[in-house]
Amino acid sequence: MRSTKHCLALAAGLGLLTLSACGSGSDSGSGGDSKTVTLVSHNSWAVSKSVLADFEKKSGYRVKVLEDGDAGQAVNKAILTKDNPQGDVFFGVDNTLLSRALDNGLFQPYEAKGSDLVLPEYRADESKHRVTPVDTGDICVNYDKAYFSEHRLEPPKTFDDLTKPAYKNLLVTENASTSSPGLGFLLGTAARYGDDGWQDYWKKLTANGVKVVDSWEQAYNEEFSGSAGGKKAKGDRPLVVSYASSPPVEVVYADPQPTTAPTGVADGTCFRQVEYAGLLSNARNTEGGKALLDFLLTKEFQDDMPLNMFVYPVREAAQVPEVFAKYGPQAKDPETMDPAKIADHRDDWVKSWTSLVLK
Repeated sequence: MRSTKHCLALAAGLGLLTLSACGSGSDSGSGGDSKTVTLVSHNSWAVSKSVLADFEKKSGYRVKVLEDGDAGQAVNKAILTKDNPQGDVFFGVDNTLLSRALDNGLFQPYEAKGSDLVLPEYRADESKHRVTPVDTGDICVNYDKAYFSEHRLEPPKTFDDLTKPAYKNLLVTENASTSSPGLGFLLGTAARYGDDGWQDYWKKLTANGVKVVDSWEQAYNEEFSGSAGGKKAKGDRPLVVSYASSPPVEVVYADPQPTTAPTGVADGTCFRQVEYAGLLSNARNTEGGKALLDFLLTKEFQDDMPLNMFVYPVREAAQVPEVFAKYGPQAKDPETMDPAKIADHRDDWVKSWTSLVLK
């Protein structure tokens, strides 16, 4: 969600296999002769060993994955290195950053097999096919149930609630200029309060003690009091900008598994995210890259994805695990924004947000 999302590094913190490298980068070669195809991604890429092995066996390609930080950082680096890319396919650019990638010529056209099976609301760039939708999720404020129970305080439900005195110094969010969830949260407030209202909202949020950190990993695994996946001691902030699918992670990968999720979601704070993959311009192994993009839309991968990256599939009739419906359902009425409006205003909004919040 996904990133993405979650696409969640929390899963790795709780013991989920994340793919680091299969095969060697030494034979990346050129053209279509290489048998290694390289995927560049943010840190939350994950896939089942058996599913990956099946693709490698059927396609004849070995897959190497280069994880390159938070989604925002990974996209920026991919743009800077587009003339000599690190790999063949990039995964993890979402709807908040898509126009930046397309405007900078990051991807070359390719219509992946199975694109016609992608649900219409997740399709993008259909005239040129420079990106392939892979997953979707909702960026939302999560809360630590134990904290609110112990303090006999109702968890917040909406953006407005977060500015109330009862929640002063409780929220941590990510930097909108470096983090995909942070940017998604900013866009959610812009969608909710409009061009003329979102800055006043952030003034209230800042006055109410919101804390800003660089990345999702830092916010969730270090600052959030409800995380079980962090390597460091738990933080002291019971509210965090994360994903609607974060509570299922806390359930599925806990040992022993709890009967209820220890975290919840403030449904009135959600922004819908869609993650894409694309064939990088100047990719060395274009044929391998095309095969990999085809693989990302197969039913096998789309069914496997939810319990690995904790995001929702975009393919029609893909299977969604029961644990998602119980602990991490998609938001009923998330904030959304036309990609064209994001493209027109994103950089100015981030600049204004930075001067307002990080002054």
